[in-house]
Amino acid sequence: MVMNLFYRSVAILSFVSLLFACSGENNKDKKEDILSGEVAVLVDETILPIIEEQKEVFESSYQQAKINLLAKPEVNAVNSLLKGEANIILLTRELTEEENQSFVKRQIQPRIYGVAYDAVVFVAHVSADSLIKVSEVMEIMSGEKKTERKLAIDNPNSSLVRYLRDKGNLSKLGSTNIVVKGTVDSLLDAVGDNSNIIAMLSYNQYLSFTRLYAKKEKIRILSVLNDTLATPKYVKPSQTSLSTGEYPLKRELKILNYQPNMGLGMGFSAFLTGDRGQRIVLKSGLLPYTMPGREIIIRDINSLN
Repeated sequence: MVMNLFYRSVAILSFVSLLFACSGENNKDKKEDILSGEVAVLVDETILPIIEEQKEVFESSYQQAKINLLAKPEVNAVNSLLKGEANIILLTRELTEEENQSFVKRQIQPRIYGVAYDAVVFVAHVSADSLIKVSEVMEIMSGEKKTERKLAIDNPNSSLVRYLRDKGNLSKLGSTNIVVKGTVDSLLDAVGDNSNIIAMLSYNQYLSFTRLYAKKEKIRILSVLNDTLATPKYVKPSQTSLSTGEYPLKRELKILNYQPNMGLGMGFSAFLTGDRGQRIVLKSGLLPYTMPGREIIIRDINSLN
């Protein structure tokens, strides 16, 4: 019911904004509304590729709107939100009770909507084992003993690291078996040049960066053991395995809007979660939060005779 009211409100406001646009109003001093103005949006950098695609289509559709994406590692992005650098953030989790306290004190209730399903994935050299267990990754991350294989990560403050630490109840990240590379290209290069290194990426990063990666014949994505199934098996990430829940490292991409008013953040949220935004998710290779509708053309058979 809440979601229906949300979409109904946005639809009405969108119609009003379009009426103003069609009337030829070009007042540069016009206040921000749901389809015009400028707004800063913090983004977990591991999901930046899909959000950049969404921003491009949104701005081309609503030319009075400007979305300024601020991509940062998860920890830094949340800290920037708490400091007031932006009121909207795209994450793969919600704020903790402690993080949310400043908003509670100001009586700001966030509008939170699911956008897509992503995953944590592992990439290795083609000559290395194509299978991996989550327990193996935990052993590497803990650093309790030296292992032959190393784990390459983008940043210790990454949402990917936090996800695995939470899953394995790791109190800290060991440094013995960890290699920090900083960028996705550097992670892929490390894997392509060394059969003992495993890179940890988001599925969104993998799909986006490997399309144009010059040495993609040297790398491959690994199948991860899901031992919670009736018949345990190794599963590769895909839209299908995310949809069925078979891939064990699935995560949800969310937009958290802390704007106190019905501003541009609401319009962008509605776009991301609406039919057009969900089609962009589907085309990217991620799993949409809600499957976009199919357009069916019905013709009168008699008219074809």
